[in-house]
Amino acid sequence: MFLKINNATKSFDNEFEVFSDLDLTIEENQFVSLLGPSGCGKSTLLSMVAGLESVTEGSIELDRQKITKAGPDRGMVFQQPSLFPWLNVKENVMFPIKKQKDAEERAEKFLKMVHLSRFQNNYTHELSGGMQQRVAIARALAMDPKVLLMDEPFGALDEQTRHILHEELMKIWQETQKTILFVTHSIQEAIKLSDRVVVMGTRPGRIIADFHIDIPRPRKRDDEEVIKLERKVMDLLEGEINKVLKEELSHEGIY
Repeated sequence: MFLKINNATKSFDNEFEVFSDLDLTIEENQFVSLLGPSGCGKSTLLSMVAGLESVTEGSIELDRQKITKAGPDRGMVFQQPSLFPWLNVKENVMFPIKKQKDAEERAEKFLKMVHLSRFQNNYTHELSGGMQQRVAIARALAMDPKVLLMDEPFGALDEQTRHILHEELMKIWQETQKTILFVTHSIQEAIKLSDRVVVMGTRPGRIIADFHIDIPRPRKRDDEEVIKLERKVMDLLEGEINKVLKEELSHEGIY
């Protein structure tokens, strides 16, 4: 039991309930993806694990310690890289660890891991979107977190760049053995990368399926087992997406 979400409830102003009584246990070194329709609470849950959002009821524990605030044991990678434009690439990676004696050495190590060593003195506006996201990943890894939290990190990238970064992330995960909690809207992405795919239902969010994937890596889109699992997940999500659509149409007086 490494990361434990125990009967977690999140609501705003005690009225708008994002999810209720959510239970999820993630083991050390696992790669777990969260899938679900918009508004089911995936990103909110990730923010709660990061300590950026508080739990209304219940608890979240990492390595048996209750999470009450942000900390260096959790590294966060957002959909947008959130880099500092006035700092060069290496300085961006060093920023959260700049007081450590080995900050420069660690920055260079992880820039090498994401294949950006020769761009360490460039500024972020000189990099492509995919390269900027690799800088953000290197910055999170430089903190040596116990858990890497990734909120749709490749969602804004083109398919070719996304494919390249999938391969890079797999290599990084296998080399560092970090626990990864990954939010995505892409079924293919989740199945390609993960040990587990946790499917969340519509608001109030809840877990409706937890698929443990034992398909050997690297996984290919035309693999029969991959296609079969993709259909199972899609069938589940279609029902939840239809619920969201009906709710929205009903609210507008259309349905």
